Amino acid sequence: MKKLLLTSILSLTIVSCSTRLGNASKVGKAQAPVTGTQWVLADDITNKPTLIIEQNRISGNAGCNNYFSDAVIDTSAGNFSAKNIGSTRKMCNNMTSETSYISVLQEVNKYVATETTLELYKDNLLLLKFNKQQ
Repeated sequence: MKKLLLTSILSLTIVSCSTRLGNASKVGKAQAPVTGTQWVLADDITNKPTLIIEQNRISGNAGCNNYFSDAVIDTSAGNFSAKNIGSTRKMCNNMTSETSYISVLQEVNKYVATETTLELYKDNLLLLKFNKQQ
């Protein structure tokens, strides 16, 4: 089950990279502000990770545990970074996917935002895609 979930996350990343090349041209350019927004991972899995962006801070749920971190978001260059992410320590069934999600989130350095989607990149490689939470 753990391997299946990890494979799903990696597959989403690969598929997203190949199907969303149109937004890759927007990486590194000015982006819409994302402060005060909430997002849910755009993947067909149970217990989808969430991302809440506040002023210089992010938080959310990684599938089981809550996480939090300081963040640096520069809308003029589309830069986004979260380092040293902390989390609660509940033991859950799918810790592998949660650990992978946090690890990938720490690699992000760019973002592209639209009204309904948030894409997080490492340089020009799409790592995570979120849908705006209503």
